[in-house]
Amino acid sequence: MRGRFDRHLTPYLFVAPFFAVFAVFGAYPLLMTLWMSLHDWHLINGAGDWTGLANYTELFSDPDFWNALGNTLSLFVISTVPQLILALFLAALLNTKLRGRTFWRAGVLIPNVVSVVAVALVFAQVFGRDFGIVNWLLGLAGVDPIDWPADVWSSHLAIALIVTWRWTGYNALIYLAAMQAVPNDLYESARLDGASNWRAFWTVTVPMIRPTILFTTVVSTIGGLQLFAEPLLFESKGASTGTGGSDRQYQTITMYLYEKGFTLFDAGYAATIAWVLFLVVALIALVNFALVRRAVASR
Repeated sequence: MRGRFDRHLTPYLFVAPFFAVFAVFGAYPLLMTLWMSLHDWHLINGAGDWTGLANYTELFSDPDFWNALGNTLSLFVISTVPQLILALFLAALLNTKLRGRTFWRAGVLIPNVVSVVAVALVFAQVFGRDFGIVNWLLGLAGVDPIDWPADVWSSHLAIALIVTWRWTGYNALIYLAAMQAVPNDLYESARLDGASNWRAFWTVTVPMIRPTILFTTVVSTIGGLQLFAEPLLFESKGASTGTGGSDRQYQTITMYLYEKGFTLFDAGYAATIAWVLFLVVALIALVNFALVRRAVASR
């Protein structure tokens, strides 16, 4: 009887730590954030009056929120799409018989292991208006200096380059691991059929690593829509208010959440932003997943 009881109870005991940790650090904060979004909640003074959906109504009529959403989508597209394409071709290059392959494979991961604070601060100097390396190079070509943080297009381009530089190598190594699991027999069959290396890449490699492409797409979508550290540290003169420039030209949703919650201490409104962001990320991740899956399957 005791042995039978142990057989039924033991599996639940093994998985219980996960559910306990999830309940404390996952489910509780999620539900608590939802509860806060329904109140006029001050970060320091605590709960105020019940407001129901008033915070959500105000948010959807807030021009700063729509501006932050547009900036987030813009930065997501111009950083994530080139990043994944470059990572795919970089992985294909690293999968060839290069001299010093181990060195190059380890080297592409360096941007990812460097602190994001150090990366953002260095790139902020690289894109500096008066003494930045980029403007110096443009000056050699006769181009006037660009105040990169001042305009929408220039700030978005600079931040996208930071994100692309930091995450391309990481995704390339994930693709490389998937490519090395592709059976050589498939490549030999493709060569016998007269396929070039380029053709074999699209007809053999890409379809075989489709699950990995889907995984990186979904993960990059989630990360791209929660972009925070790079634009925050890119703010002019080292400011950290979360406004994303003098005219909010590169303020993301997470930066807007930071501004409302930790600068203005409006925790209820910040919680509302968090829940809307969660829904946006979930929706775009599902759409992205479906589009990439269909595109890869059609090849």
